[in-house]
Amino acid sequence: MTIEKENFLRTRLIPCLQKIDAATPAKWGRMTLHQMIEHLADVMKVANGRLQMEVVTPAEKLPLYREFMMSDKPFRENTKSPVLPEEPLPLRTHTVQAAIGKLQEEIIAFFETFDTNPALKTTHPVFGELDFNENVQLLYKHTLHHLKQFGAEPLSL
Repeated sequence: MTIEKENFLRTRLIPCLQKIDAATPAKWGRMTLHQMIEHLADVMKVANGRLQMEVVTPAEKLPLYREFMMSDKPFRENTKSPVLPEEPLPLRTHTVQAAIGKLQEEIIAFFETFDTNPALKTTHPVFGELDFNENVQLLYKHTLHHLKQFGAEPLSL
């Protein structure tokens, strides 16, 4: 299943985001579409190693968290990140399209990074050290969660 998830991240995520109207309100949470896209770019930076973060999950909880991560069970609505502030981060790009462009750059960097070094593991602040397949699983699960937040149905496209 990793190949389908990888293909989704490589080829279907960006077109899916481009179809969402910038004024679409979130079904839950405090982020706007623009903020969510910048958030996905940050998550991709963690996955590709360009943003280094310490693990905040206690070591004894990592196996349970990783089991959830690798499952098909979705994130719950309003899941809080232990590394994000209560209020969304300020915008860094001027438009949704610019944010999508930055996200695309980070997606390309992710695949190039692991193409260059297939044995690489990057550190996720909640789930610990992740290899390529684990990163793909988490990125896929995370992006579906946020697409659902804005009413997109990426699996039906």
